[in-house]
Amino acid sequence: MNTFGTLFRITTFGESHGPGIGVVVDGCPAGLAVSESDIQAALDRRRPGQSDLTTPRKEADQVEIQSGIFQGQTTGTPISLYIRNQDQASHDYSHIEHAYRPSHADYTYDQKYGRRDYRGGGRSSARETAARVAAGAIAQQLLTQHGIRVQSYVSQVGAVAVPVGYEQLNLNLIDSNPVRCPHLETAERMADLIRQTRDRHDTVGGLVTGVVTGVPAGLGEPVFDKLHAELGRAMLGINAVKGFEYGSGFAGTLLFGSEHNDQFYTDENGQVRTRTNHSGGIQGGISNGQDIYFRVAFKPVATILQPQATINDQGEEITLAGRGRHDPCVLPRAVPIVDAMAHLVLADMLLRARANKVG
Repeated sequence: MNTFGTLFRITTFGESHGPGIGVVVDGCPAGLAVSESDIQAALDRRRPGQSDLTTPRKEADQVEIQSGIFQGQTTGTPISLYIRNQDQASHDYSHIEHAYRPSHADYTYDQKYGRRDYRGGGRSSARETAARVAAGAIAQQLLTQHGIRVQSYVSQVGAVAVPVGYEQLNLNLIDSNPVRCPHLETAERMADLIRQTRDRHDTVGGLVTGVVTGVPAGLGEPVFDKLHAELGRAMLGINAVKGFEYGSGFAGTLLFGSEHNDQFYTDENGQVRTRTNHSGGIQGGISNGQDIYFRVAFKPVATILQPQATINDQGEEITLAGRGRHDPCVLPRAVPIVDAMAHLVLADMLLRARANKVG
């Protein structure tokens, strides 16, 4: 489906090489202060052409508010946001009209629908995520009112990884470099690797780490809509994502229970805390008031400018090389997408928590 969320709900539409893309946000409370500049700031972090580390496609990604916001505040009615496509180069894709690109959605879309928009992948293109980022900016405004902050950063590119945990980083440095890595020495090494990979006409993947602070205890549902499950669903729905883990994740399997358990205590302000946070701020599917942290794994971008063996829609073996403008590494532009999906999940859970309480 094209809709995400329960109470704070979004529906995206549009294709990579169509007239534009957009999103309808439903369920946003009335009276929330939202400006076009708030949304634009988030889109500017995701847009292509930001640096030599990203695709050179030039898109202003200028948002148009078409409904639901009046005099700088939400009205409680559906919010419609539209972003026009301006720099399509559809001719770059004419050679794949009948070809199945390795690790793309060409074959699976043909099998599901019996047809496909081959121009940039159509609906399967990561261009669609701009709509999610626009909606996430509105969710962010709601979370800010409640002191909740999401900060994501690139923590690994290929084998180059940040050597310390998020607690030892200044997350205000995330946007200080084009990689969006707050560990500046590692950021330089990551940038070098991305450039080397680009020059070889190849691509490279890695990890984005997300950190959420200020979350109150009590967000999340006890069984099927656990908070970590909804975060995982949100992240795994992002293009090129191959994995999600939160808290201690897979590394936690190496610990004994006596090492892994987060012991409770009451701090000097009378607040319930835990001495460690292997749980990643979530227990029983519900937030416990500690920091929520998670990691999202992104594969290397599937389009590479090298000849590869594949087949066409007639089953004939062919050789195919990518053309056009593509990211050698999706991670720098994925950071605001991870932020946006986390914003959407938390805004929805915040409203659901309100609905579950009497008085």
